[in-house]
Amino acid sequence: MTRPRFIAGNWKMHLLAAEARRLAADVATAAAARPQVDVAVFPAFTALHVVRETLAGSRVLLGAQCCHEAAEGAHTGEVSAAMLADAGVRVVLCGHSERRAAGETDDAVGLRVRAVLRAGLRPLVCVGETLADREAGTTDGVLARQFAAACADVAGAELSSIDVAYEPVWAIGTGRTATPQMASAAHASLRGLLVGKFGEAGRGPRILYGGSVKPVNATELLASPGIDGLLVGGASLDAAQFRLILENS
Repeated sequence: MTRPRFIAGNWKMHLLAAEARRLAADVATAAAARPQVDVAVFPAFTALHVVRETLAGSRVLLGAQCCHEAAEGAHTGEVSAAMLADAGVRVVLCGHSERRAAGETDDAVGLRVRAVLRAGLRPLVCVGETLADREAGTTDGVLARQFAAACADVAGAELSSIDVAYEPVWAIGTGRTATPQMASAAHASLRGLLVGKFGEAGRGPRILYGGSVKPVNATELLASPGIDGLLVGGASLDAAQFRLILENS
């Protein structure tokens, strides 16, 4: 099955409004030159409005880095999926490793995936093992546990609205990157989980790799079996680096 490439930039807790506007404009220009590649950026909540304005009319999808699982209520400091949809967001990260490290549980990720789908948005479900998990040889088990919780309430008919990102925790912001062979093996495991739960429909969702992605390793990763795109962290904050990644996608 041919799946269109998906390159996503997670800006994390960076960039004030003016900086976000400039970077979004650069990304929109770079994306226009790669019409066959799907592109999304995930700014901080405070920059969503200006990035939405800047991306208007472009091919770039506006993403959010998280949401609360409730539709509304007494949840001070939180943002619902419906609020994100109202702000122009189309894609939401669910279960990023940094959120999990801050206490977000597998079950909470599943509730947030459900909330994102209920709001008509697209979840990008993040899964990945720690260094201790990998050294213990339990990577596949960790991925299976996280996947099962994230997709517990997902119906097969909803799969066309879901993508997955494999992000080994030990490679996030560390400068270490999974080898293409390691990444492909993890992607194959995830594909097996998707097909095992959803049948042939499980071949539809794209599986992205995330973890210290840079122009120097992006091409080799994308050439590896089973890798449908990239979730880019630090390099997505540099317009030139992100453009190079897109050009080679």
